[in-house]
Amino acid sequence: MIGWPSGTRIWLAAGVTDMRRGFDGLAAIVQHKLTADPFGGHVFVFRGRRGDRVKLLWWDGDGLCLFAKRLEKGRFIWPQATEGTIHLTVAQLSMLLEGIDWRRPERTWQPERVA
Repeated sequence: MIGWPSGTRIWLAAGVTDMRRGFDGLAAIVQHKLTADPFGGHVFVFRGRRGDRVKLLWWDGDGLCLFAKRLEKGRFIWPQATEGTIHLTVAQLSMLLEGIDWRRPERTWQPERVA
């Protein structure tokens, strides 16, 4: 996982995106549909129609970076909303990229008593 600079916000673009889009196409979506600044240093996450691919767009201060991931099995968990953005934490993004349901993570163990 990339260590994002402090203050970097992660935005998940609701709905589906044409995964044939590259730097310019995704930056245009950020600017026009999401009304955000693609050069502001934030991370924008997009998902394809089938749900097994995501792309992350990030301005690192020198240029745009485009990261892509395809799951071999399963799908990325995505909200039902069809437009707008959802803010994610770094931990939620990490879970999302591993195919884990980031919306409802469950603890496997809970302490019962102190002593």
